[in-house]
Amino acid sequence: MKPFHPGCRACPRIVRHLECVRRRHPDYHCAPVPAFGDRCGRLWIVGLAPGLHGANATGRPFTGDFAGQLLYQTLHESGYASAPSSLARDDGLVLRDCYITNAVKCLPPENRPLGEEIRRCNRYLEAELGLRLSGTVILALGRVAHGAVVRALGLRAGLYPFGHGTKYCLGSSGWLVDSYHCSRYNQHTKRLIPDMFRRVIEEAQLLCFKATGNS
Repeated sequence: MKPFHPGCRACPRIVRHLECVRRRHPDYHCAPVPAFGDRCGRLWIVGLAPGLHGANATGRPFTGDFAGQLLYQTLHESGYASAPSSLARDDGLVLRDCYITNAVKCLPPENRPLGEEIRRCNRYLEAELGLRLSGTVILALGRVAHGAVVRALGLRAGLYPFGHGTKYCLGSSGWLVDSYHCSRYNQHTKRLIPDMFRRVIEEAQLLCFKATGNS
């Protein structure tokens, strides 16, 4: 299985939804959104799915939406991103030692994929994760992304419950780190505040340094 198929139409409900969105917004990407960044990077970030007016519009993860503001600002502060904001696919932003993808590659209705859609798309995430280097730190944004990563890695879900700031050692292959998703809802309700997210990124970065023998 290839890690990405730009013409995938495996989920009928999502396909119908994308067709409707495309009619309203003919200039939007409205297709599976490819990952962004350095596939050989030590930090891999897995989100939920493209946002309607964000990645689904621009064709790049977390680009042009509210969640991306906190994500890219924090990555820039940590040295992973060349700029503090991601506005368009051709804005020149570069990720260093970092790779961003989603558990579900297409925009689902109401940004809520069904379980069967998550499972169907998991083959692509599994293929992606199979390409990562040993010692890679996977940062899962939210419970759905966490579950998708656990499934893609062939782990027993009951042994890896989701929890903000939780870290799981995956042996020589690296680490799984959890964070609440940096969605508009989580930020507005203060479930996730910038300092909380910065601490998770800092912890993930520290694990990356340890994996490469740096201090």
